[in-house]
Amino acid sequence: MVSKTLKLSLIEKVNPVSPGYANYDLHPRTQIDSSVQCHQGWEEILETIQRDVDSGPFILCVECYPGVPVAELTERVKSAVGPTLVIESEQLFRPEFELNEMLLPYLGDDPVFGRLNPIEIENFFDAERLSAARERLSASSGLVLLVGPGASLLSSKIDLLVFAEISRWNIQQLQRQNVIGNLGAKNFTDSPGKKYKRAFFVDWRSADRLKVKIFSKIDYLLDLNDRNVPRMISGDVYRRGLSEIARRPFRVVPFFDPGPWGGQWMKRTFNLPPEKVNYAWCFDCVPEENSLLFGFDDRTVEIPALDLILTYPEEVLGTAIFEEFGAEFPIRFDFLDTVEGGNLSLQVHPLRSYISEHFNIPYTQDESYYILDQSGDSVVYLGIKDGVDPAEMATALKKAQSGEAPFEAEKFVNLWPSHKHDHFSVPGGTVHCSGSNNVVLEISATPYIFTFKLWDWGRMGLDGKPRPIHLDHGLANIQWNRTTDWVREQLFNKNEFVAEGDGWREERTGVHHSNFLETRRHWFTGVVSHDTKGTLNVLNLVEGEEVMVESPENRFPPFVVHYAETFIVPASVGPYTIRPTRRPDKPYATIKAFVRNAAVDGN
Repeated sequence: MVSKTLKLSLIEKVNPVSPGYANYDLHPRTQIDSSVQCHQGWEEILETIQRDVDSGPFILCVECYPGVPVAELTERVKSAVGPTLVIESEQLFRPEFELNEMLLPYLGDDPVFGRLNPIEIENFFDAERLSAARERLSASSGLVLLVGPGASLLSSKIDLLVFAEISRWNIQQLQRQNVIGNLGAKNFTDSPGKKYKRAFFVDWRSADRLKVKIFSKIDYLLDLNDRNVPRMISGDVYRRGLSEIARRPFRVVPFFDPGPWGGQWMKRTFNLPPEKVNYAWCFDCVPEENSLLFGFDDRTVEIPALDLILTYPEEVLGTAIFEEFGAEFPIRFDFLDTVEGGNLSLQVHPLRSYISEHFNIPYTQDESYYILDQSGDSVVYLGIKDGVDPAEMATALKKAQSGEAPFEAEKFVNLWPSHKHDHFSVPGGTVHCSGSNNVVLEISATPYIFTFKLWDWGRMGLDGKPRPIHLDHGLANIQWNRTTDWVREQLFNKNEFVAEGDGWREERTGVHHSNFLETRRHWFTGVVSHDTKGTLNVLNLVEGEEVMVESPENRFPPFVVHYAETFIVPASVGPYTIRPTRRPDKPYATIKAFVRNAAVDGN
């Protein structure tokens, strides 16, 4: 057993300065059988498609995820196969003003928030245009090309189905460049935020519903994330690759974004491109927007990680989570870097009842701040100070919003010193933000984008425009009884010993009992045994250079994890071990999150 002295030394040896490891993998790949063929480049891809089509009667369908450059793709396929009839699905959509009216109840006029909705791509079609197109299709005896979002809905008989896909992160880059608009809209010059909102609440959800319906029928998956160097694999390889990943530990591809408060720690520690002014966010485990990389020798295919969750939900999430949340990944890990930067916006997340009533979402963003690193006199803003008058604070926030006077946050909100490996719980309804000089590993539930900003320190976004403040929503959710003593007792470093063994110690830490997530930290110098027990695990290596994740039963290949990398262990994995591979004389630590009460035998 681990002695009391060893238990203390595991923590006391930790250096509070960034270890400066440079082996964070920015492009984690899952290697697929090298004998599998991956087609690369337009010439190779189009030749493959051409070999598979007949002169007629034959229906070639290229179903496109919203954001795919349909016009360019159509011309390339037409020139390769020479169809006698081409039907572009978006030409059959209802007029844009009608679509805007249809979506108005779900999008509203808020610049950020909308409501989850049941809109399908079928709802975009104009009935008369669709009927006329189907008549032309039935009358054709030659090679027909159906192309665009919803193209697979035009005929019940498709001879070859190609699914053209692009990741949400790349879609956002195209939106920012005004290269694309939204599904059924020519709104190329709308603000990136407005296009993202419509894509988030409508385009992507309707397209994902269709993707699930046609998943088993896809003959080829066409990866268009790099328009100049496209890649294509067979539908069987696409499905098999996802099935394999659903049964082994894996990482998604992280992406990084600058922000008005962003810092410099990730740029240095992860060797990020230096030309960006800062990096505020790293989305290290948000499968709804991250990608997976399939490796085929020297070729790589990029696939939205959400495809895995939509198609193999029980294998990844476990039965209990799937029954409660559906095919949605309920755990999010991301980084917030304010080292040499500024404070995050002062904010609050909605209560469960509020987010359900106003946005049709069944759970809220309860979260926690794990301090991965920090420098100087860093702090976390958390909870209301004792004796604060709610009316006075609300008035001060309103004056700040109108530009009358800056909000004196320190007068109303607690400031708590932050240290490396501190863990702050932030349940919905709690006023909070990270101060400058922190690297926060944010561990939270994943109810999408619902953060109510109360005050943003009077600054502009990187686009030079004011960032949206949601004061009415925020004031409706602040829990005024979460004051200094309550926060100290309930939310700050609530560490509880769980178990210990030879060279390891486990503790429950950081997450309030109201949150459906639980986190466990393991300090170790040797091998640590874990078991998913039928439920999803998400972990991050918060201390130490490199570890190996292994199956005691050889059910998956050994998996290497480096410092600060988040990795996902699907529910189907069962038992697994984690051991240090470098510098075992120094302490290692992982933080693991899972859904409470979802394990088959408890966890």
